[in-house]
Amino acid sequence: MFQRKPLIAGNWKMNLDIDESVRLVKAISRGIKSSETVDVLLAPPFTSLSAVRQAIGNANIFLAAQNMHWEKKGAYTGEISAEMLQKTGCTHVILGHSERRSLFNETSEMIDRKVQAAVHAGLFPIVCVGETLEQREKGQAFEVIEDQLVVSLKNFREDQDMPSSVILAYEPVWAIGTGRTASQEEAQKMHQFIRGWIRRNFGVETETQIRILYGGSVKPENVADLMSEPDIDGALVGGASLKADSFVKIINFK
Repeated sequence: MFQRKPLIAGNWKMNLDIDESVRLVKAISRGIKSSETVDVLLAPPFTSLSAVRQAIGNANIFLAAQNMHWEKKGAYTGEISAEMLQKTGCTHVILGHSERRSLFNETSEMIDRKVQAAVHAGLFPIVCVGETLEQREKGQAFEVIEDQLVVSLKNFREDQDMPSSVILAYEPVWAIGTGRTASQEEAQKMHQFIRGWIRRNFGVETETQIRILYGGSVKPENVADLMSEPDIDGALVGGASLKADSFVKIINFK
């Protein structure tokens, strides 16, 4: 049976300057028990990418950006391309985070273009989907997630092929930064739904290979329960990734 290696990813959002970022990554590196059982990824702000890559050194930590543009270059003031991210040492990029969707009006159509550009450039996209509290309370959660998947991965669906480098992340919007976490049963139910959607659209082999992360107030106290579920393959961690002690505990959840 194919075993998906867990991935613990820290999304630092708009926090930490360069010096703070370097200190944090060094502390995290010292605290990791083993890279054999879990992959570790850090997503600092753009300004700290190069410094964090240098601080990572030979440690088994992947580097990700928090966003990118779909074009390779051009008159897109303030934007960053996939190729630019690669030059800084990034291997991954987070796309479609709920904050990008809600605060910056990113549509699933835009995210689809970004995902395609990332894959073509050789980056591993972490594609985020998630429903709001209002949508969940109206019983629309599964419908919303399916719609986001259908449109955000449209190009792959048209080709009937999704690369195994793609990582999905389910983040219920109502659990991000609120301290409220989906129960492990709620999270598993949605992850199972997403995996079933992958199977229907891309087949059993792809379904087996694709990792699906959970994001939303993941803490040392709840990570083991979440990770015990069969369809949860890791965590996309926000606030708890900004302190070495809490993030290391999450990484070393086993």
